[in-house]
Amino acid sequence: MNGMKVLYIPAVKKTFDVETARKQRSQTSEVLKSISAHLFEPEDVLGSVNDVSEFINTIEAESIDYVIYQSLTFTDGEYIREIISRFSAPVMVWSIREPEIGGRLRLNSLTGGNSTSHVLRAAKHPYDFVFGNSDESQVLKKLRVNLNVQSMIKNLQSTKIGVVGEHPPGFFFADTDEELLQERFGVQIHSMQLEKAFERAKETTASMQQQELDRAETQVIGLQRSEETTQKFSEFCAYMRQEIREENLSALAIRCLPEFFTEFGAAACSTLSQLTEDGISSACETDIHGALSMHILNHLSLGASPYLGDMVHVNEASNSVVFWHCGAGAYSLANEKQGAQAGVHPNRKTGMTMEFGLKAGEVTIFRVSYLPGEGFRLLIMKGKALDTPQRFNGTSVEVELSTSVTETVQQLMEEGYEPHYGLVYADVTEELMELGRKLNIPTTVYVE
Repeated sequence: MNGMKVLYIPAVKKTFDVETARKQRSQTSEVLKSISAHLFEPEDVLGSVNDVSEFINTIEAESIDYVIYQSLTFTDGEYIREIISRFSAPVMVWSIREPEIGGRLRLNSLTGGNSTSHVLRAAKHPYDFVFGNSDESQVLKKLRVNLNVQSMIKNLQSTKIGVVGEHPPGFFFADTDEELLQERFGVQIHSMQLEKAFERAKETTASMQQQELDRAETQVIGLQRSEETTQKFSEFCAYMRQEIREENLSALAIRCLPEFFTEFGAAACSTLSQLTEDGISSACETDIHGALSMHILNHLSLGASPYLGDMVHVNEASNSVVFWHCGAGAYSLANEKQGAQAGVHPNRKTGMTMEFGLKAGEVTIFRVSYLPGEGFRLLIMKGKALDTPQRFNGTSVEVELSTSVTETVQQLMEEGYEPHYGLVYADVTEELMELGRKLNIPTTVYVE
């Protein structure tokens, strides 16, 4: 899963039912192979601390991202101590069910997991616990969630957000504390001057611009290649694509107001839309935490294109809110009845922007929020994007919330959340809650 390298330790004590343990190991191995791209495992159960030591000494400690320690029978604390003396990666402690009730206690796996969890807690080593056999749906779900979240945490350590220009006057929510951002998430900032970016965009080659226009034309309806604003879109998109490659950027936060209109002569919306569609989550108004929110949603949903919008309208009758923005939205988010249409900015009347209502479907709403002096917090909501006509010019989506819209909106305002909300067409609520727990960041959840 996303290049995660997983170490599987099937541990037993030979005084218990080793043959039953071996069958469980074989089944577990098949499950782990199906959800992990890189699995390191022994050929058989490991029946002693010496067996564990000999096996793990064959593996590079730095290459392991996650350890799955399955206490197939009772195992004492020496086993896990040997493992964490070599590996700093988080551990999933896994206990399985007794094969039968009555007579001899054949495995005593739960006690083994209990003992192991105690050792890890005392050592302050990060760990999770799961109980059940490998063919149980809740076990598989927990494994997938934890592996996905651990992959996200690993990804954040190498995430660099390109920030083009300072946030517009009064848009205080778009700023960040760079030192704290790196400390809590591992995320770095790469700052670029907006005026210099405009100059560099004009220097891109005709070939680079042609590629961006060809790319847009595959999904954008009504694209006018000869329009000056369309040409400027191709210039700026080409330049950002170059910066993304050279600086290894994972996401972007770009100042769009007012300089894109007054100095560059085009809207930034189309560049944000195209790059987001291509996997580089891009936020307008230099919203750094908005870009990070989108990036997290994109990764946890395994590649679904995220959206970022203002909450602009409440409809109590349908228990819904409308998320909107001026004209940014990944092409694939457009309602199939309409498609991604080329348009002009609703206020500035300048192209090129996106003009469409978003598609229907289950969505997760998310925000990495920041309050100066208080730090970071996470906001998670769940809803259903409705198949309703486009509500406002630009891009917009009406979402029926899973909680009371009246109460939720009131609480969001009382808690002072930022006006930009990330949204993705997937249910990643459990992953986001687990991410908050693992990063030790306060998390507010509106899910029923």
